[in-house]
Amino acid sequence: MRSVPALPAGTIDVHTHAIAPDLPDLSDHPGRWPSTERIDETTARILLDGRPYREVDDRCWSAERRLADMDAEGVAAQLVSPIPVTLCHGEPADGAAVLAAAQNEFLAELVGRGGGRLFGLGAVPLQDPARATAELLRCVGELGFPGVEIGTRVGDAELADPRFDEFFDSAAELGAFVLVHPVDQTLDPRLAALGIGFGIGMPGETAVAAAALLTGRERRPGMRLCLAHAGGALPAVLPRLDRGELLAGRPGERPPTVRARDMWCDSLAYDADSLRLAVTRFGPGHVVLGTDYPFAAREAPAGAVLDGLDDGLRRLIGRDNALDMIAALHPESAVHDKGGPSWARSSASA
Repeated sequence: MRSVPALPAGTIDVHTHAIAPDLPDLSDHPGRWPSTERIDETTARILLDGRPYREVDDRCWSAERRLADMDAEGVAAQLVSPIPVTLCHGEPADGAAVLAAAQNEFLAELVGRGGGRLFGLGAVPLQDPARATAELLRCVGELGFPGVEIGTRVGDAELADPRFDEFFDSAAELGAFVLVHPVDQTLDPRLAALGIGFGIGMPGETAVAAAALLTGRERRPGMRLCLAHAGGALPAVLPRLDRGELLAGRPGERPPTVRARDMWCDSLAYDADSLRLAVTRFGPGHVVLGTDYPFAAREAPAGAVLDGLDDGLRRLIGRDNALDMIAALHPESAVHDKGGPSWARSSASA
């Protein structure tokens, strides 16, 4: 298990992304795979099935560049996860397993250069639950990651499908942090044509995936299932889900609004009122700071949305909830030493 030093004052950002400047060559594997192409020392191009997808810079693979940005914004630590398009849950499992393992090795290397301030959220080939479970166990037990990132669906299957119980049961047993992030490639094409895939498609996709989990059978407790983007559209529609269960004759002992408090979400709402609603739905102890660093959608500076909240809530969301979660997986470490005004965005203001 990784030993983690005490963190400096500042926030903890659980929603950031990284990618290796050189992904494995999967041309021998059937499927639609991402690859990377170096442009120069500081920039690269992500290709999807050989076609340009996005240009990225060295913030995606340079620990030094990342730490400099963190210091500039008073971020004490980041959880670093793959770029969602590389999760590839809908592609053949053999290639996805190779890609996930390679990304996890890269993330472990990046974390190792982070001075104890970077934590990995690994990739898993979720279309093969047995392999996904094995890779989850490797991520947490061998690589020392707090958890993994997954998409909102697996091909045509929902996360609520019983075939994934093995994976989720293992995550619950470990107490792993599982970040659920929508993938732009799986959105309704209608939304892309309208130019609202980011604005409505991704929040809606997250809400559908979560609603399926909240209206089906109860699952093993203990997993920290965290919905990206402040839970997407879910906080706004939870009361309607409650009513829908009643109308369908499935009242249950715990309606969706109650079960939602077992879930977590990040703070990436871009709006304090929306964030307050997420806090109401998930509970103040289950909301953590997330920014989408280093992409154009990111909140800058990190934690700006917290300025509209009271100091206690800022402290919980900005640092303490994530700190407690990390410490639970690293009990031997001093990482849990909160000390000082932990909500502060910079050491100067602390």
